[in-house]
Amino acid sequence: MNYVTYGGVTVGLCILGYEVVTWWPGRKQLMKDPLKHVSRLLPFLLSWCYGCLTTLGVAGLIGTASSAVLGLSNWLGDAALVWGVGEQGGQLAARPTFVPLSGPGACLVLILTAVFIAAVKKASNSGNAGVLKRGAWCGITLGTSAGVAGFAAVPLATTSNWLGDNTYGRL
Repeated sequence: MNYVTYGGVTVGLCILGYEVVTWWPGRKQLMKDPLKHVSRLLPFLLSWCYGCLTTLGVAGLIGTASSAVLGLSNWLGDAALVWGVGEQGGQLAARPTFVPLSGPGACLVLILTAVFIAAVKKASNSGNAGVLKRGAWCGITLGTSAGVAGFAAVPLATTSNWLGDNTYGRL
């Protein structure tokens, strides 16, 4: 199982903060047309969910890439804590309720990987691929934490397992 450090969570929260600040239209604009403005967050949230799913017991190339991103984020975040604010990094407690993906759930992650790659390729034509990449990166770093973001992994894994079981069970 992947682990996350204080620095890794800090990197994830920095990405999340950056995304929220760049998205924020202002209170007046948000109240005028909330659906329009909230829908602008949807690509980030969907890619966050995908990133979170890749940390939940997925092996192979996808799991290795996810572990590498998490390891790099842990290292970068811990270095930033030590050199930036003089604080020590360290490993955080993992979620107390870890829900691994079932075989069909892992198949769904493979399908989502193909969809994610296609979405990034399509978004790169319009210059919006960064939102998707940041969302997946944020999901990888926050998906294994024991905080609120980590608890989101439980329903994501349960939903993926259910969708996979129902998709492959009916074939």
